[in-house]
Amino acid sequence: MYDIQNRWKLEGSVLQYYGLRSSPNMFKNSVRLTKKQLDIIKKMPCDISADEICALGELIGVQIVKAEDKKSTPTSLSEARFCKTCIANDFIIPGIEFDAEGRCPICQSADITRGFKSVVPVMNSFPRAKKSRFDIAVFYTGGKDSTYLLYYLSKVLNLRVLALTWEIPYMSECARRSIENAKNKLDSVEFITRRISNEDLRKIYKKLYSLSENTCACPSLAYVLFYPELVINRVPYFVVGNEPAQLLGLYYNHMAPKIAYTFPENKPLNAMFNLGRILTFRPPLKRGQFHTLATMKQLAYGDNPIKNWLGYSNQLLYNVCEAINEVPNITKPLKKAIRTSSRSGNIPAFIQVDLDDICGGIYEWSKIKDVITRECGWVAPEETSKGLHTSCKIEKCKEHSQFVRFYHMRSTMIPFSALEIAIASRNKNLSREEALLELNESLGFSLDKIPECAIMTEYFEE
Repeated sequence: MYDIQNRWKLEGSVLQYYGLRSSPNMFKNSVRLTKKQLDIIKKMPCDISADEICALGELIGVQIVKAEDKKSTPTSLSEARFCKTCIANDFIIPGIEFDAEGRCPICQSADITRGFKSVVPVMNSFPRAKKSRFDIAVFYTGGKDSTYLLYYLSKVLNLRVLALTWEIPYMSECARRSIENAKNKLDSVEFITRRISNEDLRKIYKKLYSLSENTCACPSLAYVLFYPELVINRVPYFVVGNEPAQLLGLYYNHMAPKIAYTFPENKPLNAMFNLGRILTFRPPLKRGQFHTLATMKQLAYGDNPIKNWLGYSNQLLYNVCEAINEVPNITKPLKKAIRTSSRSGNIPAFIQVDLDDICGGIYEWSKIKDVITRECGWVAPEETSKGLHTSCKIEKCKEHSQFVRFYHMRSTMIPFSALEIAIASRNKNLSREEALLELNESLGFSLDKIPECAIMTEYFEE
């Protein structure tokens, strides 16, 4: 008796894998079938003849196995198999594979990804702006990472910082208190807070929930709200509070190829792109400005079909763009700002601060919390062990919905937090014991619906 191996799913004429495979097959997640192979597999589980085994060829033993060799997916963390060197396991990432040494693909590829800092240019110091009141802007949530950026840029580098906060209905009480404390402690920072009307936001959230089963639209909607503000104030740079594990998670989720991490420093590619701008009588772009325009245009006009055709689609971002279309007027100021900034060259550069580098090599969560508590008045969440995504009351809902959709093979997107906690533990941003504690107490990896989901649905169903 033969059957399709666990985590492989027949979709049309393709076998699709829902998991994270070992090297060198990490991203080889789909197999197109011949008509004969498809006819055989459609009958499974079943006995197959020697001729049928021959027709299936290399699928035997990998995608197609004997019934007794079919694997199963754990139903709880207590049943999970863990990586020997990080916190990755086959419950939070169903279908994750391990090599002969018991290492997961994230640890197998540590040397390959060592230089993958960011998909936008990395800068750790900034010149004083001559044409603006501000040297840099930070998308500020009151969470751990954006608070540390605010501290570093304003207190360590002594820059004039514009802090931009999108006030969401799910903002945690600790984030609100952290923001108010930062206002009192950081004298060189100017704070702006914006919110979308409940009527418009409910339309967006309702559509987004129908697509993603959660309403997380951060930081995309913040970009929509604040990009015109950045252009008007001629802010030369802006940065988002993404820590190293979050940036690298895009690679393992097959949303950013290797070239995306090297493109910012690829002079020939940038020169080719700028030649096109010069020929159309627009000023050439400086570092980070290409990434700004690409990001803002995606939100204003929809996902790039070329990227999707190449197999690097971002379902999460696509869903956010679809939801934004429920309120078309919300992107009008953004589109106008894109046009005026592209023509003038007055484009705020999208950059990333290397948090590992500015911390002396490793962005250790416990030490960071101590610094921002002392310097900025940061307030930790009730679950004091929590280090991932500390500013939102429904973060567990996002984790839960992404996890359940991936677990039941309704989405190919690996839960972001599952990758991030694994990468962070591999990179020693926190200890294995701290990662286990956060995994057990603070994250939303549950097959049962979690109480926090009610907070999310109550808002847009009012």
